[in-house]
This record gives sequence, C-alpha cells and structure tokens, in this order.
Amino acid sequence: MLWNLLVWALLGLVAGAIAKKIMPGKDPGGWLITMLIGIAGAIVGGFIVSLLGWGPATGFNLYSLFVAVGGAVLLLWGYRKIKS
Repeated sequence: MLWNLLVWALLGLVAGAIAKKIMPGKDPGGWLITMLIGIAGAIVGGFIVSLLGWGPATGFNLYSLFVAVGGAVLLLWGYRKIKS
C-alpha cells in the first residue's frame, strides 16, 4: 500500500511537469502548486479510468503516465479557471 502511494506520488510529479509543458503559462501558484496538481491529477485520473471501466492504472508504466497526465491537465485547467 505504501509502495503504491509512493509510486503515484512520483508519477504525479512527472505528470505535473508534463502537464505544465502541455499547458504553458504563468500559474498563480508557481511550480510547486503545479507539481501538487500533478500528484492530485494522478489520483483523479486513476479514479476516473476505474469508474469508466478502462482497467486499473497501477504501477509506473506508460498507461499510468497517460492517465496521470490527463488528470493533471484537467486539474490544471480547472485551477486556472478558478484562479483567473
């Protein structure tokens, strides 16, 4: 369980960086908030794909990275809409 949380946190950090590259611009919270959004995006993305029945996003692999980046982009977009 702890190992899975650490993997998702690391994946979220990577996803946050990729999401920032996909959606460039000045974020009100800076890079730290962007990275935290990436971690939350990994969790949200995993939750969404499991709800849709697309299979679990587990471990550190390309599918999980795609899911995490998708969740991070979604949350980053929402964060920017709220803060603007």
